[in-house]
Amino acid sequence: MSTDQQFHTVRGYQLLNAEGRVLTSGMEDYLEMIYRICLEAGFVRISQLAERLSVRPSSATKVVQKLSDLGLVDYEKYGRITLTEHGGHLGEFLYARHKTIQEFLGNLGITERLLQDTELIEHDVSYSTLEYIQVFNQFFADYPEIKEHYFDYLRHKLKRNK
Repeated sequence: MSTDQQFHTVRGYQLLNAEGRVLTSGMEDYLEMIYRICLEAGFVRISQLAERLSVRPSSATKVVQKLSDLGLVDYEKYGRITLTEHGGHLGEFLYARHKTIQEFLGNLGITERLLQDTELIEHDVSYSTLEYIQVFNQFFADYPEIKEHYFDYLRHKLKRNK
């Protein structure tokens, strides 16, 4: 039986998805946030990053140093953090992936825990599944009347099940 047809624990799937992956989920979060802040200001400081991610500056420093070692950011102690070309491309992908998952959940009608669920899903979704989600999102954007029918159906179903 091939690996994709066998059941695993959640951690087992995460380990399978992580094969060949250089960045941890946490490192992805940092790189995505660095990218977001750089869109606004062109650079980031450790204090900004720590505040946005609700972590201590010492924790942010450790991760930024790892990202620097991987060639994704340029960082000098107590200085500005900027993205390298490769880091910028990866950060852009991570940000787009986040927005795609968040839009998908919104299209499903999710409002409670939207950010938390997006954050939990985005790190373990495969690239091929992400492509299908993008197509789904685009379908709803291209056919708003179908999206409205879905939301009518959803409201009816959720009222009925309560």
